[in-house]
Amino acid sequence: MAAVEDDVDVEDNVDDKPKRLISGPGMVLVWFYGVMVVGAVSRSVYQIATEFDRAPLAYSLSAVAGVVYGFITYTLVRGGERARKAAQVCCAAELAGVLIVGTWTLVEPSAFPDATVWSDYGMGYVFIPVLLPLSALYWLRRNRTVTP
Repeated sequence: MAAVEDDVDVEDNVDDKPKRLISGPGMVLVWFYGVMVVGAVSRSVYQIATEFDRAPLAYSLSAVAGVVYGFITYTLVRGGERARKAAQVCCAAELAGVLIVGTWTLVEPSAFPDATVWSDYGMGYVFIPVLLPLSALYWLRRNRTVTP
């Protein structure tokens, strides 16, 4: 009788594990977000440390982008429904940031004496900053847990 109860407990524990978000295309997203973290953070740290007075807004926005990329990477690796929802909100905010900053840099280039990660919709990064949140939002929506 005790063995049957142990089997049920083991099955319950398996169901409690968070759903992985990094299988298949999710792993590609984690890789791209990881590369973007390194690129945005290293670039902004260097620029803030050496020439912050030249373009403080641009360098600060690049640092914010790096933090956002880092949080999204963490939530994708963590997995589970709660992390998926947090990543979805962050990806939507990232997309809004890319669209706002991208438009701002085209409308008023003088506001940005130096480029940010999101300038011109991420043209300096082969448009990955605008394509990445769109891809991630699609992936996260596809992988939501549907409760009966």
